Amino acid sequence: MKFWLHCCKIEDNLSTDKPLTEINILVTRPSHQSHQLADGIRALGGNPILFPVLEITDIKDLQPLMALIDRLDSFDLAVFVSPNAVNKAMPLINTRGTLPPNLKIAAVGKGSAETLQFFGIKHIIVPTSRFDSEALLNCAELQHMKDKRVVIFRGNEGRQLLGNTLVKRGAIVEYAACYHRGKPDIDATPLLTAWANNHLHAVTITSSEGLNNLFDMIGELGQQLLKITPLFTAHQRIAQTAKKLGLALVVTTAAGDKGLLNGLQDYFQGIKSQG
Repeated sequence: MKFWLHCCKIEDNLSTDKPLTEINILVTRPSHQSHQLADGIRALGGNPILFPVLEITDIKDLQPLMALIDRLDSFDLAVFVSPNAVNKAMPLINTRGTLPPNLKIAAVGKGSAETLQFFGIKHIIVPTSRFDSEALLNCAELQHMKDKRVVIFRGNEGRQLLGNTLVKRGAIVEYAACYHRGKPDIDATPLLTAWANNHLHAVTITSSEGLNNLFDMIGELGQQLLKITPLFTAHQRIAQTAKKLGLALVVTTAAGDKGLLNGLQDYFQGIKSQG
């Protein structure tokens, strides 16, 4: 019953001009990475509610990272797992000179590749469809890795799939932690108040870690509300995590901000057409 009332409120607010008019959408990206998606939501008439569930900070001890950067010429391939990895590592690399000319560069996703291009890197191995470790591992350039030395620029810890798979293929892998991911200390009370009063209509999420953080940050009441609120993600792996957490409405979209925006637009236009 609560979900039916929730949907009716959304349907009554839809506009024929802009498909997300008066739709309130939770944007959970880190603060410095939320503007593009938020702007896209506004352009479609929606109202982005910014609630970062990941906090990106500098690592405290730069010495291990700088020592690794000083021997980049001993590696065959450098992989950047995220735009954060690029933005944190490349300025430090540039303080030591330039990237070795024989070092191949790979990026897990389109956003990382575009950020590398901003730093003047033109030749980048990047998946062409899905943007995750699995897709990068399918690239032809990463198939024959015996005795290849690989450095993976990433945050603290993170997924092991990429490195572990390359090791199985014969590569020698090292990790370069260049930023720290954490859970923000944010008072969720205003969000929960609005949510409980049907003033939050959708949630976007871009990482499994972020989803788990959100689940912790909003507590029991928020978890119950999350389970009946449409959640939009561009990654099947995150969708699987959401379903394991008991979320009833999980919408998997195409990749990137464009995919999320198209998914949101299609979903709420569909609700309108059902009316």
